[in-house]
Amino acid sequence: MHLKRILLKLTLIVSISSFASEYKASDIIGTWLSEKKDGVIKVSLNEGKFRGNLIAFKKDKVDLGKVSLDKNNPDEKLKVRKLRGIEMLWGFKFDDDEWSGGKIYDPISGKTYKSYMSLDGKNTLNLRGYVGIPLFGRTSVWTRIDEIPKFKE
Repeated sequence: MHLKRILLKLTLIVSISSFASEYKASDIIGTWLSEKKDGVIKVSLNEGKFRGNLIAFKKDKVDLGKVSLDKNNPDEKLKVRKLRGIEMLWGFKFDDDEWSGGKIYDPISGKTYKSYMSLDGKNTLNLRGYVGIPLFGRTSVWTRIDEIPKFKE
């Protein structure tokens, strides 16, 4: 009888631990389409932390044919940098099915927010940006893509 209890407890522990972590750190690596479908971000791992670079985006009609710059950045020196390739996400570490401790830069507003990310399946990324505490933030849902959309240049 005592052996049955030990085996039951062991089975329960193994069952719970096998469901404890649904994702692995590298599952976030890939190419993502923003919620508004106007930007493509490539997430990669660099020096132990996850980051994301803007690799393609939809331009406003007035900006077609021009090089898009980071004109809304609060740092005067950065207002002249090109938007294509900028690091929008940085500093994320994986822990318990969540990538946290990072920041996200919004080139439209020029603001930077604390952030964390989680996956909902392999192809849906929930990205929460906030000021202070996560309660005061907004979640954006990104979709994994295989092909980069053709935006007008």
